[in-house]
Amino acid sequence: MILEMKVPSPGESITEVEIASWLVEDGDYVEKDQAIAEVDSDKATLELPAEESGIITFKAEEGDAVAVGAVVCLIDMSAAKSDGSTASVVKKSNEKVEVPKEDSTKSTYATGTPSPAAKKILDEKGVDAVHVVGTGKDGRITKEDAVKVVPSMGEAINDNNRKSERKKLSMLRRKVAQRLVSVKNETAMLTTFNEVDMKPIFDLRKKYKEDFKSKHDVGLGFMSFFTLAVVRALELFPDVNSMMDGDFKISYDFADISIAVSGPKGLMVPVIRNANNLTFKGVESEVKRLAIRARDGQITVDEMTGGTFTITNGGVFGSMLSTPIVNPPQSAILGMHNIVERPVAINGKVVIRPIMYVALSYDHRIIDGKESVGFLVAVKEALENPTEFLMDGNEKKALEL
Repeated sequence: MILEMKVPSPGESITEVEIASWLVEDGDYVEKDQAIAEVDSDKATLELPAEESGIITFKAEEGDAVAVGAVVCLIDMSAAKSDGSTASVVKKSNEKVEVPKEDSTKSTYATGTPSPAAKKILDEKGVDAVHVVGTGKDGRITKEDAVKVVPSMGEAINDNNRKSERKKLSMLRRKVAQRLVSVKNETAMLTTFNEVDMKPIFDLRKKYKEDFKSKHDVGLGFMSFFTLAVVRALELFPDVNSMMDGDFKISYDFADISIAVSGPKGLMVPVIRNANNLTFKGVESEVKRLAIRARDGQITVDEMTGGTFTITNGGVFGSMLSTPIVNPPQSAILGMHNIVERPVAINGKVVIRPIMYVALSYDHRIIDGKESVGFLVAVKEALENPTEFLMDGNEKKALEL
């Protein structure tokens, strides 16, 4: 019996996915629930498990865009698993045969024999084919040979040690690129900056981090302080927690905070739901959960949809200062950066303090300068006075110790 495996819907509004990679070979015997492929949507990369055991036949190749509900492979459930160490293989009339590359030592100078594709590339580069070493059959210049050629002073360098690779971006990466360009083109984006003295947070973490970790099984990091400082600032400046919808402004009485985390497929932005109702423990636990899911490639589309404000931390990669790009349809994003000991003036004296530069990028169509600057100042004052502004004067109660 032949089973047709179809592309499942990865989420609402997604009509097409792309075969990012097959995790098995065409003709392999696969087990039920074995991951056989990775598929990209414009929001996430998901694994496709085998629905039954049997021999698999591909109906789509890597890089193909496939509609949700379309058949991507067949599984012959009547086929038996081979006794050997390799999987059973079914030969097909249209099976592609891999041809080994020619030995580069046998390459000769081509005498006007580039392929049509190679000739076009060489003409664009202004390179005469007589100067190019062909690695194809009988010294024929292939498209790859032409791509490698570097014109220099009327000659061409065709060094086999100089490698280049042309690889199609994943659907997720292409969608991110489109969104970033659209933000730059369609919003009036500005960035305002400030600096934060992190010593008070350093002192609190040093004082309570062991007890916090012991009781809650999660570390007391910077994200809980920043998230709760942002929640407070959003309550003071609600325009920063709003979005444009045509000629209308949508405002929210809750704070769903998107946090940018690095995953195996690139940047992911999962959402901490109702962060305005969370404690330090709640935020740290949710950050840990989402980071693990992103790292393991298990994050879902729903978990990355619907944030009202974003926090991104370039500091973990060493960034001193940046202008983060707004995450549409949101109107603002806070950028954290690295912490560096700097000389600062306090009470008329120069002292060394751990300083972080922070940046708020915002859509000026909906957020005025007064609100953007006021918001960032509110974040700064909460981070520099966390006991007063984030803990109601009771550190142990706020940390649930």
